[in-house]
Amino acid sequence: MKVLILHGDVSRNATMDEKDVLVQAGAVARVLEARGYETIQKACSLNLAAVASLLQKEHPAFVFNLAESIGGRGSLIHLVPSLLDALGVPYTGAGTEALFLSSNKLLAKKLLRSGDVGTPVWHTLREKPEKPFAAGRYIIKSVWEHASIGLDDDAVVQADQWAQLRDAIADRSMRLGGPLFAEVFIEGREFNLSLLAHDSGPEVLPPAEIRFDDYPPERPRMVGYEAKWIEDSFAYRHTPRCFDFDPVDEDLLNTLSETAKRCWRLFNLRGYARIDFRVDRTGGPWVLEVNSNPCLSPDAGFAAAAERRGLRFDEIIDRIVKDIPASRRKRNRIDPIMQAISRGKNTPYENSAGGDRAFMDLKEVRCRRDVRTSDRDDVREIVHSTGFFTPEEVDIALELVDETLARGRQSGYSFLFAEQAGRVLGYTCFGPIIGTAGSYDLYWIAVHGLYHRKGVGRLILGRSETLMAQEGCRRVYVETSSRSKYAPTRSFYERCGYDRVASLKDFYAPGDDKIVYCKTF
Repeated sequence: MKVLILHGDVSRNATMDEKDVLVQAGAVARVLEARGYETIQKACSLNLAAVASLLQKEHPAFVFNLAESIGGRGSLIHLVPSLLDALGVPYTGAGTEALFLSSNKLLAKKLLRSGDVGTPVWHTLREKPEKPFAAGRYIIKSVWEHASIGLDDDAVVQADQWAQLRDAIADRSMRLGGPLFAEVFIEGREFNLSLLAHDSGPEVLPPAEIRFDDYPPERPRMVGYEAKWIEDSFAYRHTPRCFDFDPVDEDLLNTLSETAKRCWRLFNLRGYARIDFRVDRTGGPWVLEVNSNPCLSPDAGFAAAAERRGLRFDEIIDRIVKDIPASRRKRNRIDPIMQAISRGKNTPYENSAGGDRAFMDLKEVRCRRDVRTSDRDDVREIVHSTGFFTPEEVDIALELVDETLARGRQSGYSFLFAEQAGRVLGYTCFGPIIGTAGSYDLYWIAVHGLYHRKGVGRLILGRSETLMAQEGCRRVYVETSSRSKYAPTRSFYERCGYDRVASLKDFYAPGDDKIVYCKTF
């Protein structure tokens, strides 16, 4: 029988955390081959039709799912199990909903809170604090990415008021890209509790504490990217994993174990998982993350905890495979779905000349002109998510919203928002140039980072141009930077029919020219 081992695509320039999945896939393959299976390892990209074709060709007994990101995005982790569910192909580990809920840290924290499981208080750019802001230390994290991506010492900040924390989140978002949030930094101890499926329910493996040996007082005690992946770093060498505890910790360890099992049930996990805790200085436990597909490398923490219990690596894999639920062993539906794909219907992803491109039904995107108070937060998040703009430029974008809310069309600014299912995907801001006859400025066009390369930008620009033309616009001007970072922006304008009409040398800074584009109606 065949087994397909699926994992995310790994580029030639991949980082250590990205390459680690190849180690996991190789280790899993060796165990399954020793059990008599024929294994096929497949890197999964956004071209899910290719994966479906491979499944149709090979008809594996099941898929061992190691896909942690698709197209380099942790936010797409649920796509592989979604495809497998649709095709009726059994697979290991957590299901679609569990992977989505646990990987989106904000959704996970809300679910933990609803289940009366302690998790640190958090703040986002979209939501103002529900209660009076508590001054203190906060840690800024990615909403989606795991493996401590983006976590360094600078991620821990002191904030005495909400505006200060908000600016810190915004600044870090500009540098890292993608949605971020901040949660209270719990000063204290850190624990990892691994869980493995068993006939009688999840078995909690021996708890592990991450020690912070010889850490200087000014350095945050946390397990960041260096501590996990950079072997010659101070953090890596001074954060050993410890399984030995004093008797005084017995009650605490029992509490952590029971809480870990509650998380397993709350998220409906399968196969294996790891729950990460911080324990404050009063002994109170706080769940940081629920990892529904932790690293299975033989030298990683999960395998170390299993070895401490006396389990070999092959026994781990056996129990994960055995826990594939019967509900996933449905009638194989690959053939009819592949027929739909071949006819060009209901295809979840399409391949374009520019590479894999997520499909979006633009017929479901609606545009509106009215500006609402809630748009202020949406504009802030959209502009931050692009990773292109400075905090000063973000403030300017918000000032235009405020001006329009206060004065309406008399402000001289018009907005157009693209929405789908109540979520703002992107927007434009434009208006007539005072003292001209029919010349307009396109002040802003921005699409949320999650929806880049899906046709949203071209759609909203085209609708905006129509509106400008209806108002008597003859020419629309747009300005951008000459820096290489903005090459995709310049290419976008040129593809949309804009001509480069001027270049102002060193306008923004030495070596950073202003490039002016124009389109004539």
